Amino acid sequence: MKENNKALLFTVIAVASWSTVASAFKIGLRHYGYFELILVSAVTAMLIFAGVITVQKKWPLLRRLTLKETGSYAFTGLLNPAIYYLILFKSYDLLPAQIAQPINYFWPILLALLLAVIEKKPVPLFKFIGMTISFGGVVLISVGTEGIAGVELSKPGVLLAFFSAFLWASFWIVNRRNKNVDGILGLFLSFMFGSVYLSLATLFVPVSLGSLQGFLSAVYVGLFEMAVPFIFFGLALQKTTNPALTNQLCYLSPFISLFLIHAVLGETIYFTTYMGLFLIVFGILLNEYLSKRRVAV
Repeated sequence: MKENNKALLFTVIAVASWSTVASAFKIGLRHYGYFELILVSAVTAMLIFAGVITVQKKWPLLRRLTLKETGSYAFTGLLNPAIYYLILFKSYDLLPAQIAQPINYFWPILLALLLAVIEKKPVPLFKFIGMTISFGGVVLISVGTEGIAGVELSKPGVLLAFFSAFLWASFWIVNRRNKNVDGILGLFLSFMFGSVYLSLATLFVPVSLGSLQGFLSAVYVGLFEMAVPFIFFGLALQKTTNPALTNQLCYLSPFISLFLIHAVLGETIYFTTYMGLFLIVFGILLNEYLSKRRVAV
């Protein structure tokens, strides 16, 4: 029971962190370009992971990595944080936070579809129920917001938000090959390579880091989007006896985030956003429930 209480606390920390970052993205983009925002936040996250590895005395694990595993992290670092967050931040730059965030949460459905293609396994008919519901939520947000709420959205922004979900799903597929590598060490390596790529890009991309508000926002994003929640979510999964509940609690964050978007950014939350996000999350959870029922039978 004590361990489960710790797991619940760690999950709450992760959910609370993720709930704030959509607002933090928009605040940061008021003072920084999307490239500056990812550059500072990625380096911040890398330093946090390095600090955790130091405290946990895990640096010797680096010597156990094979050349193939190191090369894999060189590639995942290109996907995440470099390309993924560049695309995600650009979508937030073009869209209201309440639109970009829910579309990005469509990634578990894309993950299931990509796995089906890669593993050459047909998607069971019952899984299409949840997928269809979630896709309906995406359509409601991206199309219905204009048709029902009468708000014009950036078409490139919508496409970039959807592409960010695809990239995040792709990252987890590629990262599966490193399941035997310590999780924190893996995150450090991905962000180390990503930070190197982004630093090299400054040779070709003009960068201005002079804004204190932008810098602090980027550090916040690095802490509470990229580092802290993943550390505590990993700890929660280690402590809990009910990992399914821990995973499902994470889907509270986009709903909490909507209230923060309204309170902090002053965005009027559209009815289509509430309904679309509900459909996306409901479809994902229904898909998981139906999958478990199928296995049990």
